[in-house]
Amino acid sequence: MKITFSLFLFLLAGLCEIGGGYLVWQWLRGGKSAWLALFGAVILVLYGVIPTFQPAHFGRVYAAYGGVFIVMALLWGWLVDQIALDRIDLIGSAIALIGVCIIMYWPRAAV
Repeated sequence: MKITFSLFLFLLAGLCEIGGGYLVWQWLRGGKSAWLALFGAVILVLYGVIPTFQPAHFGRVYAAYGGVFIVMALLWGWLVDQIALDRIDLIGSAIALIGVCIIMYWPRAAV
């Protein structure tokens, strides 16, 4: 149950960071309304809060989140911007997720 909740938090944080950043991007690069940027900024603040509920310390959470972000950013590009993923994207994503699992969920000896 802990791992499931932790994975949920990673996914939620990823959606907030990528979604919020995407809205700011649309404002600055896409000529969209500044209201999108404001909404994106609020979502980015949520991204900063969500990882605090992870069961590990800051450095470990943010290191592992980097791997989650890699995968989610590529999926966002594929689903939202229709950018085709290639074999190298998939291999890199798999390596990143393996790193996430090792950093966050590998059993450790009690210190």
